[in-house]
Amino acid sequence: MGKRIWASALLAVALMTAAGCGAKNTNEGGSASPAPSAGGAAEGKTYSIAISQIVEHPSLDATREGFLAALKDAGIVEGDNLKVDFNNAQSDQSNNLSIAQKIASGKNDLVLAIATPSAQAVAEKVKNAPILFAAVTDPLDAKLVTSLDKPGGNISGASDTNPDAIVQLMDFIASDFPKVKSVGLVINEGESNAVIMAKNAEQALAKHDIKLVKAPVSNTSEVKQAAESLVGRADALFTTLDNTVISGVDTIIQVANSKKLPFFSSDRDTVEKGAFATVGFKYYDHGYQVGQMAAEVLKDGKKVGDMKVGMQEKLDLILNLKAAEAQGIDVTDDMKAKVKDQETNIIQ
Repeated sequence: MGKRIWASALLAVALMTAAGCGAKNTNEGGSASPAPSAGGAAEGKTYSIAISQIVEHPSLDATREGFLAALKDAGIVEGDNLKVDFNNAQSDQSNNLSIAQKIASGKNDLVLAIATPSAQAVAEKVKNAPILFAAVTDPLDAKLVTSLDKPGGNISGASDTNPDAIVQLMDFIASDFPKVKSVGLVINEGESNAVIMAKNAEQALAKHDIKLVKAPVSNTSEVKQAAESLVGRADALFTTLDNTVISGVDTIIQVANSKKLPFFSSDRDTVEKGAFATVGFKYYDHGYQVGQMAAEVLKDGKKVGDMKVGMQEKLDLILNLKAAEAQGIDVTDDMKAKVKDQETNIIQ
């Protein structure tokens, strides 16, 4: 009889302790947070993520940083309960394939592929883990998915472009730079994403009777010479989300500044470095969007094949006033008026 009383007392203490701990876990409204669902991550669980990135440059690095920040906000923290295997292919396709094979031979809870070439290699090799991609221009053309709404298989992610962004930027060039009759593009035509964007730009410019003049490259070391070859053949310069070219974009900025050529890009990071304008968004936010998807996969058990491919919807004109001065551009009040979020997207 004494043992039963003692056992009952212990049980009561345990229940009171559990209730007290639960009361401390409150949300902003002060009410107790709900218990994790059966599909949620077990307490104390650790995760392993492999990342394949085609090359390191500001846009792709910001994508990775945003991705990891979203996981951290979801309670999955690198160095704590998250192990990250980061791999940089250094814009080399043989490295890219080797990285994909290495990841496929390992055990990971999730794989992140940053940029189209990395995503294609990982999608081909990795079958034993869910895959998310980021900084991919056209997931359908890249044959990563067969449907944007329901990708199926073990892969989904977010596209880093919206076709309207290029159209809006080309329209801006046509309306605010009437002297521009040709736009020069340094391009690696081995990157499918660059080819797609170039075609969209060419079609948008053609509506304004403006020509797109291409200067092809096969590696980053050729970017400066290609940019210089456009001097005298183009009235302005433009870059797509071309990883090979963006890795050497500093040399294009140098040419644009020295020859007083307006330089337009497809990403905010290049504008922050010295291009004059783009229509776009922050790549950190893009990576954060994919990181939120990853948290749903890891913590809630969602299947990536059931997750809709994301797209950037919030577009804005972004101007760099220092770059304008360096390139001899007179920034008018009308140009500034086209920027929706002037505090954020007019860079002084």
